[in-house]
Amino acid sequence: MLTKSVHPEHAYPVETLETAQRKIYLDFACELAREAGNFIRPIFCERSFHVSEKVDASPLTEADTGAEALIRKRISERYPEHGIFGEEMKEKPSHADSPFRWVIDPIDGTKAFISGVPLFTVLIALEFKGQAVVGVIYQPILDQLVAGDGFSAFYNGVPTHARECADLADATLLTTDARNPLLTQGGADWQELVSKVKLYRTWGDAYGYLLLAAGYADIMTDPILEHWDKAALFPILRGAGIRFSDWTGNPAESGRSLIAAPPRLHESVLKTIYPEKHRPIEGGVDGA
Repeated sequence: MLTKSVHPEHAYPVETLETAQRKIYLDFACELAREAGNFIRPIFCERSFHVSEKVDASPLTEADTGAEALIRKRISERYPEHGIFGEEMKEKPSHADSPFRWVIDPIDGTKAFISGVPLFTVLIALEFKGQAVVGVIYQPILDQLVAGDGFSAFYNGVPTHARECADLADATLLTTDARNPLLTQGGADWQELVSKVKLYRTWGDAYGYLLLAAGYADIMTDPILEHWDKAALFPILRGAGIRFSDWTGNPAESGRSLIAAPPRLHESVLKTIYPEKHRPIEGGVDGA
């Protein structure tokens, strides 16, 4: 069964799944993430991996490829008609005109993984007619899992929501790489934002969004993302009442950057980094 609903965070109607269907898929995604985490954990803890370089010079280990293969196998067994799009392997198209596609990043934060830093995560999303309707972020060393379906979000099985923070002076700001030159893309005054917040840290990659959704941080930013980096984030952020957009305030789904924060803080971030250019968000996202 489908339902047609207009979310406050959307400027257009969204055809989505009924609650019972979303729960079935979300539970399965959580199960997949934990299974992948069980595969990854001993490889990380025992340092039993070899690091190679992909064409773009980013690192790759057998934990990445093995975890993705495991997730793909489980999806294909349960839902053989569904499409699968992952970071490390060739895309599997959907069959029988299925509107579903799974998006996988088996280890988001491989640089952290190979450096012995337990802030990498497993990312799994399910798209329905091109829109992510289920998302999971799982950190297998700390056993932290956030999941969402666009209507609600959960941290280790308990409902979660963005914490109350309305002032940059009280906020914890996170990003993945403080040296990334794209932080100042379009003339963004990144250092002005850094100077205004209470705490600035690089607890980044998808783990930063886990902290945001769980109520441990207030602003998470990424100046550049691939589709497998971001698909799982959207249902979680929406469900946790978090506004998100690309770097200039436009819809993040069609962009390659991401700023996520509670609504009032999100507006403050944009006004700070683009004081002359800032304008109201058109089709932006407000999960509150």
